[in-house]
Amino acid sequence: MNHSSSHHDHNHHHPALGTGLRWALLLTLTFALVEALGGWWAGSLALLGDAGHMFSDSIALGIAGLAAWFSRRPPSAQHSYGMLRAEVIAALLNGLLMLAVVIGIVVEAIERIQHPQPVSGLIVIVIAAAGLAINVVVALFLSRGEHDMNTRAALLHVMGDLLGSVAALIAGAVIYYTGWAPIDPILSLVICALILFSTLRLLRDALHVLMEGVPPHLDLNAVGRSLAGVADVVSIHDLHIWMLSSGTPALSAHVVLKDMSPWTKVLDEMRDLLRQRYVIDHVTLQPEIAASGPGAAPQAVPVRLMRSKKSTP
Repeated sequence: MNHSSSHHDHNHHHPALGTGLRWALLLTLTFALVEALGGWWAGSLALLGDAGHMFSDSIALGIAGLAAWFSRRPPSAQHSYGMLRAEVIAALLNGLLMLAVVIGIVVEAIERIQHPQPVSGLIVIVIAAAGLAINVVVALFLSRGEHDMNTRAALLHVMGDLLGSVAALIAGAVIYYTGWAPIDPILSLVICALILFSTLRLLRDALHVLMEGVPPHLDLNAVGRSLAGVADVVSIHDLHIWMLSSGTPALSAHVVLKDMSPWTKVLDEMRDLLRQRYVIDHVTLQPEIAASGPGAAPQAVPVRLMRSKKSTP
């Protein structure tokens, strides 16, 4: 092999994640049906919109659960990194789904503002209060799992529903005590604006990972300078940092040395530096000998594959 690498098993997940997602899916789907019927009966867009959110949440939680299962699968000959990217793809799909729901509610809210319809405030209050309680329970289930991009996407849907329940509750109270029906679609628009902000940010983060961008919390040049500062290193080039999945950064680089004798020590120092200072465990480093003549390129040197004690097979 012409490189040295060190990486740990990144396929472990919180054992309660799958259970939390299952319970969240069951509660969300059940109450979505109740809320949809109640919204139709009361004529409330806020309730119907929240029910739409919850139906989309059911799909989102199902995708999240499937992605969590896929991401636990070990590396194979066809997928050498395993299925870690499944959670990022699920987050992207969920973000797009949430975007479609928001657009649908905005269109209907504008129509309701132009042509107000009667709303039963008391029914809205009762159902919205129950929905708020359900969403709080579901959010607690999800918050106990890992805070990866997949769970974050599912939690985003649930928080959107929670805000929707609050809006519906306020709308129901205003309508019940004042009879002012436009508050229902107006609050729906306010909640959609809040959800849209988080959705666009999630889509941006998912696309950044899929495009193998440098993790936002890392400075490529700073990492390069740190590696170049290790004793016996002449220079660093072809430095790349990307995310295998959220929370799993990876790095590869070519390390130029004057000679190969200190390579084992240099590799260990670089590995410790990257792990302790930048929390990067998945590392691939290619040693090269500095060129002796002017304008000559560094020469790659074959080195046996070296792994840390916790490396994957």
